[in-house]
Amino acid sequence: MDKAGELNRLRWRSRRGLLELDLLLLPFYDEMYSELEADQQQTFVDMLEEDDPDLLMWFSRKAVPENKQMAALVEIILNRVQP
Repeated sequence: MDKAGELNRLRWRSRRGLLELDLLLLPFYDEMYSELEADQQQTFVDMLEEDDPDLLMWFSRKAVPENKQMAALVEIILNRVQP
């Protein structure tokens, strides 16, 4: 798959169908993904593989991902909307 196709696929996967997640993930992807370091981009891709209930727990700060890089990315995403 070409780079543009891969980016479109990632954008589509950022849409979760749950408003709470869509309001966090899709704008973050659109505005910040290209500025992330390569390892952070991979962490974001990995995050999209997680189940929505887990993502909701993380983004509501009721739980923290075991993966330290993912926990750091959750904080980056939340800090964009909750200064």
